[in-house]
Amino acid sequence: MSRILITGSARGIGLELVRSYLAAGDEVIAVCRDPGPALSQLPCERIDGVELSEGAGIDRVREAVGDRPLDILIHCAGILRRDALGELRAQIEQLRAQFEVNTLAPLLLTEALLPVLQAGSKVAMITSRMGSIADNSSGGYYGYRMSKAALNSAGKSLAINCREREIAVALLHPGFVRTQMTGGAGDIDPATAAAQLIERINALSMATSGSFWHANGSELPW
Repeated sequence: MSRILITGSARGIGLELVRSYLAAGDEVIAVCRDPGPALSQLPCERIDGVELSEGAGIDRVREAVGDRPLDILIHCAGILRRDALGELRAQIEQLRAQFEVNTLAPLLLTEALLPVLQAGSKVAMITSRMGSIADNSSGGYYGYRMSKAALNSAGKSLAINCREREIAVALLHPGFVRTQMTGGAGDIDPATAAAQLIERINALSMATSGSFWHANGSELPW
């Protein structure tokens, strides 16, 4: 049995990851702002009312975990705000918010939880191929693209700095998933995305640490 902490666990992909790991008999610590009815009914430990873009939220998670070792840390919390060239200055606060939630929160929470990550532990950053510079052929979504590209950079650095500790780090794109974030549009449902992500996390090793993968198993360009 593994102990797994999952952020963004109240809905969408995060909620399905909680369900999948519980079904496999693992111990899950679910972190969220508002658990909602779906997560509240699941037999897992919850740390709710947490805003990970604030230092107090990160401190609360760290305190709740205590000295318990984590086998897997999954950063699934994220936000997407639509922006447009010509209006970016007026949208500066939502640009900053995406960096706070999508980039800084996972980096700082990982740092806070390093004492309970051990040799063999895994960290999964749920990022997006929209953070790929080589793959960007349509432009737009400045805040989201930049925050995910920055997350990819942070994850790569974490993989290098955690190598001596034998902690593996993966950057994982879940696919185009039908969630609230995408307005219900997408190619796959959250349960399918969660199953594929778990396959990638299971396959993660020190040899593949620091690489950028699609949940379907194909490696993505930076």
